[in-house]
Amino acid sequence: MARSGTGGPLIRWVSVWCRAVGLHARRGVAVAAGCGLLAVLAVGQPGISPVAAAPAVLGLDVSDHQPRIDWSAVRSGGAQFAYVKATEGNRSVNPDFAAQYDGSHETGLIRGAYHFALPSDSSGAAQARYFVANGGGWTADGRTLPGALDLEANPDGAKCYRLSHSAMVSWIASFDDTYHALTSRWPVIYTTSGWWATCTGGYRGFASKDPLWVASYTNVPGALPAGWGFRTFWQYADAGAFPGDQDLFNGSSSGLRQLATRG
Repeated sequence: MARSGTGGPLIRWVSVWCRAVGLHARRGVAVAAGCGLLAVLAVGQPGISPVAAAPAVLGLDVSDHQPRIDWSAVRSGGAQFAYVKATEGNRSVNPDFAAQYDGSHETGLIRGAYHFALPSDSSGAAQARYFVANGGGWTADGRTLPGALDLEANPDGAKCYRLSHSAMVSWIASFDDTYHALTSRWPVIYTTSGWWATCTGGYRGFASKDPLWVASYTNVPGALPAGWGFRTFWQYADAGAFPGDQDLFNGSSSGLRQLATRG
Protein backbone atom coordinates (compact mmCIF):
# COMPACT_ATOMS: atom_id res chain seq x y z
CA MET A 1 0.00 0.00 0.00
CA ALA A 2 1.69 3.17 -1.16
CA ARG A 3 0.94 6.32 0.77
CA SER A 4 1.16 9.69 -0.94
CA GLY A 5 1.59 13.14 0.45
CA THR A 6 4.46 15.08 1.95
CA GLY A 7 5.22 16.55 5.32
CA GLY A 8 4.31 15.27 8.78
CA PRO A 9 0.77 15.35 10.08
CA LEU A 10 -0.31 17.59 12.89
CA ILE A 11 -0.69 15.37 15.94
CA ARG A 12 -2.60 16.36 19.02
CA TRP A 13 -2.47 14.31 22.18
CA VAL A 14 -5.35 14.20 24.62
CA SER A 15 -5.79 12.16 27.74
CA VAL A 16 -8.72 9.81 27.92
CA TRP A 17 -10.06 8.13 30.97
CA CYS A 18 -10.75 4.60 32.13
CA ARG A 19 -14.39 4.18 33.02
CA ALA A 20 -14.13 0.75 34.58
CA VAL A 21 -11.67 -2.05 35.02
CA GLY A 22 -12.85 -5.59 35.71
CA LEU A 23 -11.22 -8.91 36.27
CA HIS A 24 -12.51 -11.89 34.34
CA ALA A 25 -12.14 -14.44 37.10
CA ARG A 26 -12.22 -17.68 35.09
CA ARG A 27 -9.40 -16.71 32.77
CA GLY A 28 -7.66 -14.20 35.00
CA VAL A 29 -7.76 -11.63 32.20
CA ALA A 30 -7.99 -8.00 33.24
CA VAL A 31 -10.29 -6.08 30.96
CA ALA A 32 -11.08 -2.40 30.73
CA ALA A 33 -14.26 -0.79 29.48
CA GLY A 34 -13.61 2.31 27.45
CA CYS A 35 -10.04 2.48 28.75
CA GLY A 36 -7.15 4.02 26.83
CA LEU A 37 -3.96 5.75 27.84
CA LEU A 38 -3.96 8.29 25.05
CA ALA A 39 -6.03 9.19 22.05
CA VAL A 40 -3.93 10.34 19.14
CA LEU A 41 -5.64 12.75 16.81
CA ALA A 42 -3.99 13.23 13.46
CA VAL A 43 -4.54 15.82 10.78
CA GLY A 44 -3.16 15.23 7.32
CA GLN A 45 -2.71 11.44 7.31
CA PRO A 46 -3.50 10.11 3.82
CA GLY A 47 -6.50 7.83 3.85
CA ILE A 48 -7.61 8.67 7.38
CA SER A 49 -10.05 11.48 7.99
CA PRO A 50 -8.92 14.08 10.52
CA VAL A 51 -11.05 14.28 13.65
CA ALA A 52 -11.42 16.82 16.37
CA ALA A 53 -11.98 14.27 19.12
CA ALA A 54 -12.22 10.51 19.24
CA PRO A 55 -12.00 7.68 21.73
CA ALA A 56 -8.83 5.62 21.71
CA VAL A 57 -8.86 2.68 19.28
CA LEU A 58 -7.31 -0.01 21.46
CA GLY A 59 -5.83 -3.34 20.52
CA LEU A 60 -3.35 -6.04 21.46
CA ASP A 61 -0.81 -8.39 19.97
CA VAL A 62 -0.36 -11.97 21.12
CA SER A 63 1.68 -15.10 20.47
CA ASP A 64 2.02 -18.60 21.87
CA HIS A 65 2.98 -16.96 25.17
CA GLN A 66 -0.76 -16.32 25.61
CA PRO A 67 -2.19 -19.78 24.79
CA ARG A 68 -5.65 -19.29 26.28
CA ILE A 69 -7.47 -16.04 25.60
CA ASP A 70 -11.06 -15.16 26.42
CA TRP A 71 -11.72 -13.14 23.29
CA SER A 72 -15.25 -12.22 24.38
CA ALA A 73 -13.80 -10.57 27.48
CA VAL A 74 -11.19 -8.80 25.37
CA ARG A 75 -13.87 -7.49 23.03
CA SER A 76 -16.19 -6.37 25.82
CA GLY A 77 -13.20 -4.71 27.47
CA GLY A 78 -12.90 -2.30 24.55
CA ALA A 79 -10.36 -3.85 22.17
CA GLN A 80 -11.06 -3.30 18.47
CA PHE A 81 -8.12 -5.08 16.83
CA ALA A 82 -5.55 -7.78 17.42
CA TYR A 83 -2.33 -8.86 15.77
CA VAL A 84 -1.45 -12.55 16.18
CA LYS A 85 2.00 -14.06 15.68
CA ALA A 86 1.90 -16.53 12.81
CA THR A 87 5.52 -17.43 12.07
CA GLU A 88 9.16 -16.97 13.02
CA GLY A 89 11.91 -17.19 10.43
CA ASN A 90 11.06 -20.12 8.21
CA ARG A 91 11.27 -22.72 10.94
CA SER A 92 8.45 -22.03 13.40
CA VAL A 93 4.67 -21.64 13.30
CA ASN A 94 2.71 -20.41 16.33
CA PRO A 95 0.84 -23.54 17.53
CA ASP A 96 -1.98 -21.35 18.86
CA PHE A 97 -2.30 -19.23 15.73
CA ALA A 98 -5.53 -20.67 14.36
CA ALA A 99 -7.36 -20.45 17.70
CA GLN A 100 -6.15 -16.91 18.32
CA TYR A 101 -6.66 -15.61 14.79
CA ASP A 102 -10.10 -17.16 14.36
CA GLY A 103 -11.14 -16.45 17.94
CA SER A 104 -10.44 -12.74 17.64
CA HIS A 105 -12.32 -12.61 14.34
CA GLU A 106 -15.34 -14.48 15.67
CA THR A 107 -15.83 -11.98 18.49
CA GLY A 108 -15.78 -9.02 16.10
CA LEU A 109 -12.20 -7.77 16.28
CA ILE A 110 -10.33 -6.68 13.19
CA ARG A 111 -7.34 -9.01 13.13
CA GLY A 112 -3.98 -9.36 11.42
CA ALA A 113 -0.99 -11.69 11.50
CA TYR A 114 2.66 -10.88 12.15
CA HIS A 115 5.97 -12.53 11.28
CA PHE A 116 9.00 -12.46 13.59
CA ALA A 117 11.92 -11.86 11.25
CA LEU A 118 15.14 -13.83 11.53
CA PRO A 119 17.22 -12.24 8.76
CA SER A 120 20.24 -14.45 9.39
CA ASP A 121 18.27 -17.66 8.76
CA SER A 122 17.07 -17.25 5.18
CA SER A 123 16.17 -14.63 2.59
CA GLY A 124 13.44 -12.06 3.03
CA ALA A 125 11.59 -13.56 0.07
CA ALA A 126 11.69 -17.06 1.59
CA GLN A 127 10.34 -15.81 4.90
CA ALA A 128 7.57 -13.80 3.22
CA ARG A 129 6.45 -16.91 1.36
CA TYR A 130 6.57 -18.95 4.57
CA PHE A 131 4.52 -16.28 6.37
CA VAL A 132 1.82 -16.16 3.71
CA ALA A 133 1.67 -19.96 3.49
CA ASN A 134 1.08 -20.20 7.25
CA GLY A 135 -1.63 -17.63 7.91
CA GLY A 136 -0.02 -14.31 7.04
CA GLY A 137 -2.00 -13.52 3.92
CA TRP A 138 -4.61 -10.84 3.45
CA THR A 139 -8.32 -11.04 2.61
CA ALA A 140 -10.35 -8.12 1.30
CA ASP A 141 -13.13 -8.65 3.84
CA GLY A 142 -12.76 -5.37 5.72
CA ARG A 143 -11.72 -7.24 8.88
CA THR A 144 -8.20 -8.40 8.03
CA LEU A 145 -5.23 -6.09 8.52
CA PRO A 146 -2.18 -6.35 6.27
CA GLY A 147 0.48 -8.66 7.64
CA ALA A 148 3.17 -7.16 9.84
CA LEU A 149 6.94 -7.69 9.72
CA ASP A 150 8.40 -7.72 13.24
CA LEU A 151 11.93 -6.31 13.12
CA GLU A 152 13.71 -6.23 16.44
CA ALA A 153 16.91 -7.28 18.16
CA ASN A 154 18.13 -10.81 17.54
CA PRO A 155 17.01 -12.88 20.55
CA ASP A 156 19.84 -15.36 20.01
CA GLY A 157 22.87 -13.28 19.17
CA ALA A 158 24.10 -10.11 17.49
CA LYS A 159 21.47 -7.37 17.59
CA CYS A 160 21.45 -6.88 13.82
CA TYR A 161 21.90 -10.56 12.91
CA ARG A 162 25.46 -9.81 11.73
CA LEU A 163 24.13 -7.96 8.69
CA SER A 164 25.48 -4.64 7.44
CA HIS A 165 23.13 -1.71 6.96
CA SER A 166 22.87 -2.33 3.23
CA ALA A 167 22.36 -6.08 3.68
CA MET A 168 19.59 -5.50 6.21
CA VAL A 169 17.83 -3.01 3.92
CA SER A 170 18.08 -5.50 1.06
CA TRP A 171 16.64 -8.24 3.26
CA ILE A 172 13.67 -6.08 4.27
CA ALA A 173 13.09 -5.04 0.65
CA SER A 174 13.06 -8.70 -0.41
CA PHE A 175 10.41 -9.52 2.20
CA ASP A 176 8.48 -6.36 1.39
CA ASP A 177 8.33 -6.92 -2.37
CA THR A 178 7.51 -10.62 -2.07
CA TYR A 179 4.73 -10.03 0.43
CA HIS A 180 3.23 -7.37 -1.82
CA ALA A 181 3.43 -9.63 -4.86
CA LEU A 182 1.63 -12.42 -2.98
CA THR A 183 -1.07 -10.35 -1.28
CA SER A 184 -1.33 -6.96 -3.08
CA ARG A 185 -0.64 -5.27 0.29
CA TRP A 186 2.52 -3.71 1.66
CA PRO A 187 3.29 -5.10 5.09
CA VAL A 188 3.17 -3.08 8.27
CA ILE A 189 6.68 -2.66 9.69
CA TYR A 190 7.01 -3.14 13.45
CA THR A 191 10.21 -1.83 14.99
CA THR A 192 11.78 0.63 17.42
CA SER A 193 13.55 3.84 16.52
CA GLY A 194 16.73 2.55 18.11
CA TRP A 195 16.82 -0.76 16.25
CA TRP A 196 16.04 0.95 12.95
CA ALA A 197 18.86 3.46 13.35
CA THR A 198 21.36 0.83 14.46
CA CYS A 199 20.52 -1.92 11.99
CA THR A 200 19.44 -0.06 8.83
CA GLY A 201 21.50 3.09 9.32
CA GLY A 202 18.32 5.16 9.36
CA TYR A 203 17.12 4.05 5.93
CA ARG A 204 14.13 6.13 4.79
CA GLY A 205 12.92 4.26 1.71
CA PHE A 206 10.12 2.11 3.18
CA ALA A 207 8.14 4.95 4.75
CA SER A 208 6.34 5.89 1.54
CA LYS A 209 4.53 2.55 1.33
CA ASP A 210 4.75 0.55 4.57
CA PRO A 211 2.61 1.59 7.55
CA LEU A 212 4.63 1.96 10.76
CA TRP A 213 3.99 0.11 14.01
CA VAL A 214 6.38 1.60 16.54
CA ALA A 215 7.20 0.11 19.93
CA SER A 216 7.92 2.61 22.70
CA TYR A 217 7.09 1.85 26.33
CA THR A 218 6.78 5.46 27.40
CA ASN A 219 3.88 7.86 27.84
CA VAL A 220 4.43 9.19 24.30
CA PRO A 221 5.73 7.39 21.20
CA GLY A 222 8.74 9.68 20.88
CA ALA A 223 10.84 10.10 17.75
CA LEU A 224 9.81 7.82 14.90
CA PRO A 225 12.21 5.74 12.81
CA ALA A 226 13.82 7.61 9.92
CA GLY A 227 11.51 8.42 7.02
CA TRP A 228 8.17 8.09 8.79
CA GLY A 229 6.27 11.21 9.72
CA PHE A 230 3.29 9.25 11.00
CA ARG A 231 2.78 6.08 13.01
CA THR A 232 -0.17 3.81 12.28
CA PHE A 233 0.14 1.68 15.43
CA TRP A 234 1.88 2.25 18.74
CA GLN A 235 2.79 -0.62 21.07
CA TYR A 236 2.91 1.26 24.35
CA ALA A 237 3.24 -1.53 26.94
CA ASP A 238 4.05 -5.21 27.23
CA ALA A 239 1.28 -5.83 29.78
CA GLY A 240 -1.98 -4.19 30.71
CA ALA A 241 -5.73 -4.52 30.39
CA PHE A 242 -5.56 -7.15 27.66
CA PRO A 243 -3.47 -10.31 27.20
CA GLY A 244 -0.08 -9.78 25.55
CA ASP A 245 1.22 -6.40 24.40
CA GLN A 246 -0.93 -3.28 24.45
CA ASP A 247 -1.45 -1.29 21.25
CA LEU A 248 -3.13 1.86 20.01
CA PHE A 249 -4.26 2.68 16.47
CA ASN A 250 -3.55 6.24 15.39
CA GLY A 251 -6.94 7.14 14.00
CA SER A 252 -10.64 6.38 14.25
CA SER A 253 -12.53 3.10 14.09
CA SER A 254 -13.48 3.89 10.51
CA GLY A 255 -9.80 4.52 9.71
CA LEU A 256 -8.94 1.09 11.10
CA ARG A 257 -11.61 -0.51 8.92
CA GLN A 258 -10.25 1.39 5.92
CA LEU A 259 -6.75 0.04 6.56
CA ALA A 260 -8.26 -3.47 6.58
CA THR A 261 -10.15 -2.83 3.34
CA ARG A 262 -8.01 -0.98 0.85
CA GLY A 263 -5.54 -2.83 -1.35
